[in-house]
Amino acid sequence: MTWAVGAVAYLVAITNRTSLSALGIDTAHHFSIDPATLSLFAVIQLGVYGVAQIPVGMALDRYGSKAVLTVGLGLMALSQIALALAPSVWIAIAARVLLGAGDAAVFPCVLRIIGIRFPRRVAPLMVQVTAMIGQAGQIVSIVPFTHLVHSLGWQPGFLLLAATCVLMAVLAVVLVSDGHSAPTARSATDSTATDGDGDITRDASDEQPGTLARLRESLAEPGTRLAFWTHAVSPFSTNMFGVLWGFPFLVTAENLVSGTAQMVLITSVIIGVAAGPVVGVFSARFAPYRVHLVLVLVAGQLIVWSVVLAFSGPAPTWLLYVLAIAIGAGGPASVLAFDFARDHNPVYRLSTATGVVNAGGFFASVVVILLIGLTLGIMSGGQTGADAYDLTSFRVAMAWQIPFWLLGATMVWREYRKTLGNDAESAPALTEVDVPDTPVIDSPAPDSPAPDSPVTDSSVSGTREPESPVPCGARTPDHH
Repeated sequence: MTWAVGAVAYLVAITNRTSLSALGIDTAHHFSIDPATLSLFAVIQLGVYGVAQIPVGMALDRYGSKAVLTVGLGLMALSQIALALAPSVWIAIAARVLLGAGDAAVFPCVLRIIGIRFPRRVAPLMVQVTAMIGQAGQIVSIVPFTHLVHSLGWQPGFLLLAATCVLMAVLAVVLVSDGHSAPTARSATDSTATDGDGDITRDASDEQPGTLARLRESLAEPGTRLAFWTHAVSPFSTNMFGVLWGFPFLVTAENLVSGTAQMVLITSVIIGVAAGPVVGVFSARFAPYRVHLVLVLVAGQLIVWSVVLAFSGPAPTWLLYVLAIAIGAGGPASVLAFDFARDHNPVYRLSTATGVVNAGGFFASVVVILLIGLTLGIMSGGQTGADAYDLTSFRVAMAWQIPFWLLGATMVWREYRKTLGNDAESAPALTEVDVPDTPVIDSPAPDSPAPDSPVTDSSVSGTREPESPVPCGARTPDHH
C-alpha cells in the first residue's frame, strides 16, 4: 500500500509538473508575456526542483518518506492555488517556486520506498513501473486537464488540481509507512540492521557520517557521478518538450492542428510508459550493458532531432511521430541512473546520492529551456502570443540541445570507465578468503548438522560467502 500511494502521488506530481504542457500559448495570452518570460515558468520550476534534490535527499535520510512526501504534496497544492489566483505574472512565476519544491520531494520518496521494500533484483523493474505510472500524469495534463481549463476557466481548473494534491497529502498521512523493509531488499553488505519484524532500527555501523560527510562520500563515488551524467543527458529533451516547448513548437512552427499536436505529445508519453518495463527488465538482466543502452537511446534523440531541424520547411507528420518516439525513450533511459546510484551507495546515504543524481537531469533541462526561450525572444523581437514563434526561430532555438547531448554522452563514457576501474579495485579477491579443506556434506539432517562439517551459513557463523566480482552497474557496494 505504501508503494501504491507513492506511485499515485508521483502521477499527481507529474500532472502538476506538466500542467502547462499544452497550455503554454494560453499562459502567454493569459499574462500577455513574450517567450523569454514564458520560459521562466519552467526554468524557475525545474531549477528549484534541481536545487531541492540534495536537501530533499538529506531530509529523507533523516525523517523518512512519509513526512517528506506529505510536505511535498502540500507545497504543490499551495502553488496551484497561488497560480489560479495570481493577479500578475510575477506572482504566478513565484508560485512555480513552490511547485518545484513540492515536486522535488515526491519521486525520491518513492525511490526510497522501493530501495527499502523490494529485493535488489526486483528494484530496477519497480522503479520503471513507478516511472511508467507517473508518466501517465502527463497524459492527464495534456488532455483532460487542458480540456478542464478551457471549459471551466483558468481559476477553477487550477484550484481543482490543488484539491487533488490535498487529497493525496491526506492519503500519505494515513497510508504511508516508513517501517518495514523486505529482508532481501538490500544486500548482506548494506549497513542497516533490522529487528525481528524486519523494521529498520539503526545502521549496523557504530557511527554514521554526518549530513555533509554523506554528500561528500556520494560525490566521491564514481558510480554516483556516472548516474548524475546519465540523468543529465537522457531526459532534458523529454522535459523541455513535455513541460513547455513541445506544444508551441508543433502548433506554431510545424503547423499541426491542436488535436494532432496533442496526439504527438501523447505518443511521446505512451512510448515512455511502454518502454519503461522493458528497460527495467533489461537493467535487471543485463546490468553490464546499461550504459550502452543509455548511449544508444541518447544517440537516437540526437539523430532524429537533427533530421527534423534540417528540413527547410515543416517536417512531415510521420517524422514528428518518430521524433515523439525518440523523445519518449529518454525518460526510461534516465531512470537507469537510479540503478547506478543504488548499486554504488549504501543505504545510509542512498537518498543523498539519489538527490545528487536527480538534480543532474533537471539542471540540464533548466538550461536548455532557458536558452530556447531566450533565443525565441531575441529572434521574435519581443513579440507576444503566437506571433512570437515561427519555424526559423524554433530551428535555431532547438539546436541548443545538440551540444548538451555531446557533452553529456562524453561524460557518461568517462565516468563509466572510472566506475569500472573502481569496481575492479574494490572487488573481493577470492584467494584471500579462507576456504574449508573439507567439503560440505550433502543433505545434512535437519537440526542435526553432520559432525566435522564446516558451518557456512552466515546467520550462524557471522560471515558470508564471497561474491564474485561483477561488472559496472551490477555491483553490490562494499561498506566498511
